[in-house]
Amino acid sequence: MSPFLLYIVRAGLYLSLFYAFYLLVMRRTTFFRLNRVLLLTGSYLCLLLPLIRLRTVTVAVLSEAPTLVGVEGETVAGSAPFPWQAVLLGVYLAGIAGTLALYGVSAWNMGRLMRKGQVQEREGCRLVLLEEDVPSFSWGRKVVMSRKDLAQNPAIFTHERMHVQCRHSVDLLLFLPLQLLLWWNPLVWIAREELRLLHEYEADEGVIQNGIDATQYQFLLVRKAVGEHRFTLASGFQHAQLKNRIAMMLKTSSSRWMRYAYLALLPVLAVFMYACNPTKNNKVPAPEVQQVTPETVQVTLPEADETLKDKEEIPFQLVDVKPGFNGGDANEFSKWVNSQLKYPEQAKKDEIQGRVTLQFTVGADGVVRDVKVIRGAHELLDAEALRVVSASPKWEPGQQEGRPVAVTYTFPVIFQLRR
Repeated sequence: MSPFLLYIVRAGLYLSLFYAFYLLVMRRTTFFRLNRVLLLTGSYLCLLLPLIRLRTVTVAVLSEAPTLVGVEGETVAGSAPFPWQAVLLGVYLAGIAGTLALYGVSAWNMGRLMRKGQVQEREGCRLVLLEEDVPSFSWGRKVVMSRKDLAQNPAIFTHERMHVQCRHSVDLLLFLPLQLLLWWNPLVWIAREELRLLHEYEADEGVIQNGIDATQYQFLLVRKAVGEHRFTLASGFQHAQLKNRIAMMLKTSSSRWMRYAYLALLPVLAVFMYACNPTKNNKVPAPEVQQVTPETVQVTLPEADETLKDKEEIPFQLVDVKPGFNGGDANEFSKWVNSQLKYPEQAKKDEIQGRVTLQFTVGADGVVRDVKVIRGAHELLDAEALRVVSASPKWEPGQQEGRPVAVTYTFPVIFQLRR
């Protein structure tokens, strides 16, 4: 998995743990402002935690046994792997675009409605009055409501004014990047609704503190409970979960000791961070060499003057003498490459990994030549793989009908940071 997608998954896990704690422990407390602040700061902290390294990364350089070449210029090692990382990244970016479009449409409709009303300054707000009967809402310093509601239900304006004074629109804007980055995590959407519910709790509390009778205010909430769906970005009087709002108004204030419940989450996050980080190990573990059975080789038959001219594809089973290395088969070459490879320091620092596929020819004289990269991973990894394979000692050339032949190999080398 690419480093960015891995980071997004880890951040999503941290956020899931944090939101689950909030929903189970802190949701029913009356610390509206504290919960609101910590819900935002805790969310952004969870984006930083995956970047913190508690343990060091070890390095293992793995190489696979070589596969061989079939027809000239074409490998027969199998079809190209499915680009699942590119597909996942495409789906992820499409989700971001869809989420952004959702809020863009909401903002455009909200602005269009605001432009239709008459604007006046009132009690520190810009009041937008509409002739039509629309659900009230607030955004920034603006409060949008119908003239009828202002005349008959002044408590609605007081409620929306509380949203403006508490700067609830800023919270919603700060939460938007979290939704864009982690739109795939359902708990992020649930947490956003919890944040909006905290806004309603805080605004309801402000209305009652302004001297409005709590019972009459609750009756007003019930009468206004059924109405049009308000804008996604805005705070509104007709918020859902009416039962929770009324219950919270009647709830006795939570014990001040409950404020410290968030501290119980710290050791849990620390353990989770430790589990999500690589293990420290100063020694590079010896790689395992996989045995591969080649199927075909590309063979070049020399003329009497030992120049390489005619090329013929011969099935591997028909080759009289297979090429050898250090008294063994091609797997011995894999072991030799493992012993010579050095993971580039800059690549380790940047956590660059990948598979480098080389092509080279073991000539009729046993000398390795024509080493080239046919599928690279990164310039640092490519250069190291080229360096080692180009420095290969002499092979024992393969033979066909008693004559030495040139064999072209494809040789994959995997550079992997051991987690």
